[in-house]
Amino acid sequence: MLEKSKRGEMGLAYLDEAGFAQAQPNRSAWTETGEVHLITAERGKRLKVLAALISTGEFFTAKFWETMTAALFGGFLGLLLESVGRPLTVILDNASIHKAKEIQPLLALRKQKGLTLHFLPPDSPELNRVEKLWHKMKYEWMAFKARNAPTLEANVDKILGGFGSDYRMTFC
Repeated sequence: MLEKSKRGEMGLAYLDEAGFAQAQPNRSAWTETGEVHLITAERGKRLKVLAALISTGEFFTAKFWETMTAALFGGFLGLLLESVGRPLTVILDNASIHKAKEIQPLLALRKQKGLTLHFLPPDSPELNRVEKLWHKMKYEWMAFKARNAPTLEANVDKILGGFGSDYRMTFC
């Protein structure tokens, strides 16, 4: 796959989705010995981001506040395939929406247009390069604080828009 991608015969993309919360989870707390530490979790809207790191260095994303569904995933794949403009192999995890019965006819059509899905082994997120992006975004590039929805979306947009120039990562 890598050789075909390097020769320009096909595209190769790592795809994954992540959610960004308005209220950050508590990472640690101090409690007296013998006491049970309870923190009520704040619930807020989550911004979902679908991203594909393409072998050409391009970065293709979509973001939304709605629940992630198989239909949204299928639509994203269609836009991604159209954007790449040649046969494309997508490397992704085994999330249920990626294999949902309701999008199988759509995936069959995408396959006719050159899309191949390559599923990673279960429980191996370290093999998906986009996972490293999510980690950097959540724990290095974004401040650890609560945000309202417009601020959260602006923070995510800033990083996604600056990826490759202001925000970089390596895969060594």
